Amino acid sequence: MTGSGDRATYDAPIPLRSLSSEEPPQEFRAKRVVASSLRYLWALLPRRWMPWAHSGLSGAAVCLPGPLRAKARRFADHLLAQSRGIENDYSTWIRLYEQVDERARRSAIARIARFDDPPLISIVMPVFNPPPDHLRAAIRSVQAQFYPRWELCIADDASTDPSIAVLMREAQAADSRIKIAWRDCNGHISAASNSALGLATGAFVALLDHDDLISPRALYEVAARIVADPCIDVIYSDEDHIDDAGRRSMPYFKPDWSPELMMGQNLISHLGVYRRSLLERVGGFRIGLEGSQDYDLALRAVAETTPDRIAHIPSILYHWRQCGRDRSFSETALDRCAANARRAVSEFLSRSLPEIQVQPAPAAPAWSRVIYPIPQPEPMVSVIIPTRNQAVMLARAMDGLLNGTDYRTLEVLIADNGSDEPEALNLLEKLARNPRVRVLRCPGPFNYAALNNHMVQEAAGSIILMLNNDIRVIDPGWLREMVSHAVRPGVGAVGAKLLYPDDTVQHGGVTIGMFGVAGHQYLNKPRRDPGYFGHLNLVRNVSAVTAACLMVRRQTYLEVGGLNEVALPVAFNDVDFCLKLVEKGYRNLWTPYAELYHLESASRGTDRTAEKAARFEREVAYMHQRWGHKLDKDPYWNPNLSLHSTEIALAFPPRVAAGGERQVA
Repeated sequence: MTGSGDRATYDAPIPLRSLSSEEPPQEFRAKRVVASSLRYLWALLPRRWMPWAHSGLSGAAVCLPGPLRAKARRFADHLLAQSRGIENDYSTWIRLYEQVDERARRSAIARIARFDDPPLISIVMPVFNPPPDHLRAAIRSVQAQFYPRWELCIADDASTDPSIAVLMREAQAADSRIKIAWRDCNGHISAASNSALGLATGAFVALLDHDDLISPRALYEVAARIVADPCIDVIYSDEDHIDDAGRRSMPYFKPDWSPELMMGQNLISHLGVYRRSLLERVGGFRIGLEGSQDYDLALRAVAETTPDRIAHIPSILYHWRQCGRDRSFSETALDRCAANARRAVSEFLSRSLPEIQVQPAPAAPAWSRVIYPIPQPEPMVSVIIPTRNQAVMLARAMDGLLNGTDYRTLEVLIADNGSDEPEALNLLEKLARNPRVRVLRCPGPFNYAALNNHMVQEAAGSIILMLNNDIRVIDPGWLREMVSHAVRPGVGAVGAKLLYPDDTVQHGGVTIGMFGVAGHQYLNKPRRDPGYFGHLNLVRNVSAVTAACLMVRRQTYLEVGGLNEVALPVAFNDVDFCLKLVEKGYRNLWTPYAELYHLESASRGTDRTAEKAARFEREVAYMHQRWGHKLDKDPYWNPNLSLHSTEIALAFPPRVAAGGERQVA
């Protein structure tokens, strides 16, 4: 039985594998053959020919009827996006969309002249024996800023290379905006950073390492955001890596503020900018957290502000130099840095949750996994499973729930939507004798939303888990992991990592706007794939999760009116539900530590009949009417990333204009 979340990319332009027990209609099989053939031919093309082939396919679509024309164009976009890798395309993307030439400078200066009360920004730079040309480049990157109201606050941590002092004195003599504190003894990066911070007089402070670079647009973008919202306390940008030859790679196009992801990795990192009074209030950098001192600072800063005062600029403003002649502390002492990061997270959370556990993230030990406590006594979970026939499948799901799950405080409510096969009826009769199981007969046309709404009214638990009957339990701790998040204040929906039987990812979270309405992230990635900057190994915020396995507090479910059974009986009701949670101020999250196999819509069969296709188009139209203002603005999917691919691919063009304002591509 499927819920709306079972369409892995919803209206994806390329038909996905079907594990249905029913054969699709002949015409659908023909479409799949055509699509597979086109994918095969596309893969044979030289990369340089692909843009022309894309234009040809898009042009040919003009000859098709309206609905087919739109699908053909999405199909062409999908092919192009899937063939692009970030590293392969990044240099081209930089050339096309990074505006750092003289024309961009003049435009920025003209806008700066119109700023009301432009802020002074202090750049804090601790220095200890960097390669002189790296330090010189770092200073010059500050001097090359479009925005002129800055001061560079350097603290030399008793460098032993005499050329460093000469270089800094020359720079200071040539530019009165450069200040230097000379430390008598080496105190390491936290102490040196505090010395540099002591020189700052600006309202805002930006952090810059002694061998890294900032984009010429960096301070202009930061100042523009501050002028637009003077209440901002913390600002962070996207970042990439740069080598000694000036080649840039590994761009990290970050999500907007994601408190769950921040517990796993330093999301703020580079470029991080803070209100100076906030840093003074938290006491600056802490000695003893070297290697993760900026992570610790960020955590203490965000604890003293609110999410609406944390801003993300979706632009690459910082170039992190790595693998140079002198490796950074974070590269040479990774274990120590990771241990200090876990200490920072643990101390941040333990003030309100003393039973918290912070461990190395499995398969990603440089990052962290937080294990949250579950209240005692354990809250009751009401697991709702709509089903129709499919006795073998339901029996497997129930065995995993009742015998293969270590969380015992649960009840299972089976909504039988008209089973008529003897094997299924016998199984339901047997299951009904289990004191933890209730079987409710729910005949009539399939309406996933209505089935769940009815069962929630019947539920005894304070926590609801919507679960498909084609789920297979892998690990006994999956439900405990989900409950540990669902009970946390402010959390709305909690989703799990769902896998196809061949150990590839079916659900890694839902992106709003992907393929028009919504799509699953990381579709078909190997089970152990870390994802983009570890995102498949870390708990993180998402706009929506699939109803194939969705947990939420019962009170919260009722507060937003449950699933929309009128306009969205089958598709997108989970996406709509999750967006209603966000609208109410809740945050949805996805966890990789609850893993399950998902056979994907195996009991309902295909959605490709004419009647179901018409229903689906109505549901698509409703989503555009209700949520159209959000469909190209998923805060957890950077506007520089493509919405035409489940792969992490660059958007050509990005959905963001100069100055970090989102726009429609």
